[in-house]
Amino acid sequence: MGAGFTSPGPDRRRDADRSPPYTPPSFMSAATPEPTRAEHLVATFYEFFPVADPEALRDWLQRRGSEARVRGTVLVAGEGLNGTLSGEAGPLEGLILDLKKHCGIELRQLKWSWSPSAPFRRFRIRVKPELVTFKQTDANPLRATGTHLGPREWDEVIARPDVRLIDTRNDYETAIGGFVDAEDPSTGNFTDFAAYVDEHLDPERDREIAMYCTGGIRCEKASSLLLARGFDKVYHLDGGILRYLEETTPENSRWQGECYVFDERVSVGHDLEPGRYRNCAGCGWPTENGVRCPRCGAADATPSPQPTD
Repeated sequence: MGAGFTSPGPDRRRDADRSPPYTPPSFMSAATPEPTRAEHLVATFYEFFPVADPEALRDWLQRRGSEARVRGTVLVAGEGLNGTLSGEAGPLEGLILDLKKHCGIELRQLKWSWSPSAPFRRFRIRVKPELVTFKQTDANPLRATGTHLGPREWDEVIARPDVRLIDTRNDYETAIGGFVDAEDPSTGNFTDFAAYVDEHLDPERDREIAMYCTGGIRCEKASSLLLARGFDKVYHLDGGILRYLEETTPENSRWQGECYVFDERVSVGHDLEPGRYRNCAGCGWPTENGVRCPRCGAADATPSPQPTD
């Protein structure tokens, strides 16, 4: 893992002025914090399942999402769904429930958080060949993926000296945070990760590999690739960094720094509180508020998210 990580900033306590009692969605974690009046509900989700007609699902989502007045992006492919949406709690909850019923899926990889401002400017549904671009035909999450580990089991596994811990994210993401002692492949794009596997990993030598990413979807692809190429014991963090930060207290955490996210929050910390980073106006690199960009030297930073792949 690259050097230069810093510990998360001071605990950002929510304003004492609370809204009237809020009833969270029935399927939302009891640990999800209560919102303030100004906050927007954010749903991040993905699921791999066969989609017979991606265009028809796109049209249904476009119509239903417009009715709910949500913002964000959902990718649709023949292999499933991947998206992040924000909006008012009631309409967004209804949309997610309808989506699960319409597709006949559990949407197990669903995470909720709050944003103090609208994290997206528009609503769009896109049909793509893959949910996350990888371009590796032997990586098929519908066929096989690595062993999913919850946060507590994850900490136990990565503490073992014989487990090789790898960050599957891109360089601009790993620059601001990561797990202690993780390897940083320094890839500029997820499609570069397969070359890293071929050049640096060996199924005969590397008997146990643990991988992680933001929400888990890239690890579904990456772990499927490793299994197809002969690696035996492959683990990945279930729900990704976001679930880990939501469920793990800072004092018990093996995470350092903040987690880059692909919306106008730019980064989040424990409890998924918005972080202190913005994207550099010059090069897009995540840069601390009020600090000159470490990559290009630009003095200004604006919330302009990087593309998702």
